[in-house]
Amino acid sequence: MPKVARFGVSMSPRLLEQFDELVQERGYANRSEAIRDLVRDALVAREWENGDSEVAGTITLIYDHHTAGLGDILTEVQHEYYDLIISTLHVHLDERNCLETLIIKGAPNRAKSLADELICTKGVVHGKLTLTSTGRNLR
Repeated sequence: MPKVARFGVSMSPRLLEQFDELVQERGYANRSEAIRDLVRDALVAREWENGDSEVAGTITLIYDHHTAGLGDILTEVQHEYYDLIISTLHVHLDERNCLETLIIKGAPNRAKSLADELICTKGVVHGKLTLTSTGRNLR
């Protein structure tokens, strides 16, 4: 098991109380686990901002498949980013609405461009880009 470094954190009693509530609500075993997750989140955000690290994530779309030509447009956009898309999942939610999830890996700026193009397409009711790290730099 790798060595761990220990350090102290100072904060106001009120802030600590709020943090302890968060630790309990989310089910962390202790404060250290919660702090590690907060640090990882900050490091992942930095990866996105720098734009030079590889990220992984999903783009989730809800769309009305009755919108004329929408399926063809979404497919065309996806083909422009074929190297970014690892897999897709298409689900029929009801007689009109579909959910499509794209699993992606690549440069954060390209991931955002792909998401923006898809989400802004007429007929897409809602879309969300969720990015995370590939995990290589978080150990």
